Amino acid sequence: MEYEEPKFFHVMKYGIEADRDVIDMVSGNPDWEPPTALREALSAYAELPPAEFQYPPSEGIRDLREAIAVRRGVDVDRIVLTNGTGEANYLGMARALERDAGSEALLMDPVYPYYPGKTELLDSEPTLVPTERDGGLDVDAVREAASEGTALIVLNTPNNPTGAVYDIGKVREVVEIAGEVDALVVVDEVYDRFDHTGRFESALSLGSDRVVVTSGFSKSMAITGFRVGYAILPDEHVGPAKTRHMLVNVAGSRPAQYAVAHALEATEPAYYAEARERLSDRIDAFTGALDAAGAEYARPDGGFYVLARFDGFPGTLENVKRLIDEAGVAGMPGDTFGTARDDWIRFAMVTPRSLEAAERLVDYFSGA
Repeated sequence: MEYEEPKFFHVMKYGIEADRDVIDMVSGNPDWEPPTALREALSAYAELPPAEFQYPPSEGIRDLREAIAVRRGVDVDRIVLTNGTGEANYLGMARALERDAGSEALLMDPVYPYYPGKTELLDSEPTLVPTERDGGLDVDAVREAASEGTALIVLNTPNNPTGAVYDIGKVREVVEIAGEVDALVVVDEVYDRFDHTGRFESALSLGSDRVVVTSGFSKSMAITGFRVGYAILPDEHVGPAKTRHMLVNVAGSRPAQYAVAHALEATEPAYYAEARERLSDRIDAFTGALDAAGAEYARPDGGFYVLARFDGFPGTLENVKRLIDEAGVAGMPGDTFGTARDDWIRFAMVTPRSLEAAERLVDYFSGA
């Protein structure tokens, strides 16, 4: 199998090398401070005895797993700490596809591009399933696509890139479909702290032995460099997932897990509420400017991405580069995320310059 450089890195590199000031709205790196307790825990860690600088348990340190178990209402032994949510997704997807239950993965379109990439890495076939116009789940489309060859269904809520927050009733229906064809459902909930509607409900509430829930702290604690994620697996799938994790990684970072464990216990809800409010304000300002630019857009119910479409300016890689060169704004081409929004461009709101970026887009598309 041949591997290409992910388009994310290609666009970011192009923006960095541009011969002008460019506002990066490609990366999902939060620009705000991590929790104070996390910084304090890191400082304290430096004074711990040498034993604390050695391998942690492969499945992760107990304190963090217990803190997650309490928050998510699950047994601690179902939790495997991973190197980011990306590895958690890989473990869940691998478990679904290694059971001799089929080799097809159903992925919702638009799709986070690492899902099809991981599917192909696991020598399986991705099938894109259309979603509703607002990005919500189309249960009938899932039912039509599912077959005896379907071993895996991947959901992401709140969704990247659409911002849709999936109705839990529809998630339940998808899980029932999975049961009919012997598939597992991996539900990536990494943006669960960024639900702007109050309607998000975890797939864990379904109590299904067909559901693997993944998440992490990269986004919610603004620590993408720490690489601390986790998978919550049904009992029968924990052992194989732990074995694959151990063979690939041996273990994760003990200092990072230690710091996250302390921050998870000590950080008040106000920290997360402030981040949501900051993002909501940015989304309001950005979409308001898009109105002025005559753009069509999808206002996200969750997460921190805005999809927009400009008349006569399809969201191709070539046009994204034009925006970098001529407007000084870097977004992601829509065809990165499948086929459903290939005319659109995705913009990340995790920059304090989001309003300035919107004003640049207004000037550019109004011919100012």
